[in-house]
Amino acid sequence: MAPGPAGRTPVFERRTTGGGGGGVAGGGSAEKVVALTFDADMTADQGPRAASGERFDNPELVALLRRLKVPSTVFMTGRWAEEYPAQAKAIGADPLFEVANHSYSHHAFSSPCYGLPTVAKNAMTHDVERAFTAFRKAGVRNVVPYFRFPGGCYDDTALRALAPANVTAVQWDVVSGDAFATDADAVARQVLDGVRPGSLVVMHCTRSAAPATEAAVRRIVPELRERGYRFVKVSELMEGGG
Repeated sequence: MAPGPAGRTPVFERRTTGGGGGGVAGGGSAEKVVALTFDADMTADQGPRAASGERFDNPELVALLRRLKVPSTVFMTGRWAEEYPAQAKAIGADPLFEVANHSYSHHAFSSPCYGLPTVAKNAMTHDVERAFTAFRKAGVRNVVPYFRFPGGCYDDTALRALAPANVTAVQWDVVSGDAFATDADAVARQVLDGVRPGSLVVMHCTRSAAPATEAAVRRIVPELRERGYRFVKVSELMEGGG
């Protein structure tokens, strides 16, 4: 996408009528396509928790997406790629997936934001570039120039500060509610009730913070397919479903 007004980072939320463009809520796509996106979260200071056995990955979920042949976009933090380089490389090497940037640190780009520490304005572009560097070091391929703000929190200052990074910010119109959820059926219902043609769903690929996601996806995917939906990556959604 082209830069937004006054050099701001453009923001994409969902596909609008006719496909492509800077999707904002309202309108709709005639084609039944939906993008499932998964945030691979890990903050810069969670290394000790990982060392003590907490799992910020979810290989079972990734395996399920492969078995179900669901094209997906994984928004990965640079710190996650450093902690799980083999998994990051494998996800990036699989044509079923594309890897997008979820910052290096998973710190907030505006405040308040769910209690996250805040990245200084003059460090925002560096944080994003540091994540891309972590991807390269892990050998991640299929990297796309998209960025998801940690917590989805941003303001005009952040959009201006990130303009030099040449990324498109990707939000969503359907919140799965899988963060810290233990009821997979409730997560599935929330997604199934919210999806419309052209929707973009936010979920998580982090077992410790989203333990019910895999089970929810087991229900979501067949039910949406039964309704006639086709799954696409964010890049395909932006291009009009490809």
